[in-house]
Amino acid sequence: MTAAAKHGFTVNLSILFGELPLLERPAAAAAAGFTAAELWWPFGAEHNPSRAELDALRRAFTQAGVQLTGLNLLDDLSEGARGTVSLPSERDRYRANVPVAAELAASLGATALNALYGNRVEGVDPAEQDALALEHLVLAARAAYGVGAVLLIEALNEAESPDYPLVSAAAAVEVVDGVNAATGLGNARFLCDLYHLARNGEDPAAVIDTYADRIGHVQIADTPGRNEPGTGELDFEDLFARLTAAGYTGVIGLEYRPSTGISADSFGWLPRELRTAAR
Repeated sequence: MTAAAKHGFTVNLSILFGELPLLERPAAAAAAGFTAAELWWPFGAEHNPSRAELDALRRAFTQAGVQLTGLNLLDDLSEGARGTVSLPSERDRYRANVPVAAELAASLGATALNALYGNRVEGVDPAEQDALALEHLVLAARAAYGVGAVLLIEALNEAESPDYPLVSAAAAVEVVDGVNAATGLGNARFLCDLYHLARNGEDPAAVIDTYADRIGHVQIADTPGRNEPGTGELDFEDLFARLTAAGYTGVIGLEYRPSTGISADSFGWLPRELRTAAR
């Protein structure tokens, strides 16, 4: 895949190497040739981590020689939630989480925080949720700015996340623009997940061309199975080339489920010499 040679890659350790305990995954990624990784919020939604838990995660990354490139703010995707930004019931936990996540990201070199918007809540006015989301995203954007990071806002796909309101690139970019207007910092960016876009019926190539100036991070999985490139319908050679032509210089996050269930066997599409974050 020659177009991949123009990009660096980071592996999402919340979905890849999930067959291993969390603290063993950075070393497994390094053994597979990766120098960088990203994470969903790794400590569950019920508590902020202890200092010992944070230190253990930091050691796992530093001892493996793997840089953390991105981190989700408080979420619990395993339970069907889709973030906490717009949820009134999560107001206190979200606000407590933001500085903890920002500090953890900064300590491991991460330059992106991802804030999933949260599902619509039955009985709550959507306008109330959107107002709270803007307030919380402004808080997160300022915290991210303070540690030299961008704040990412992501569109998901409606089939898998029917209660999530940002199910198009345009909807996510509208929120990005609103946050940037509110803060004046300009560090809110669109997380362009090619899998979610395709599952929504959007043309990923057209999204890249239209929103190139707003893209802060790219994640990939093939569609419809959310497995590694080459197992589905997307033309990654073309998409990687389009990202290059659009001027995208960030890393590309591998956020897929290995088709065989064994993560180390799912990287054959990406030659080992291309698995580093640096280009």
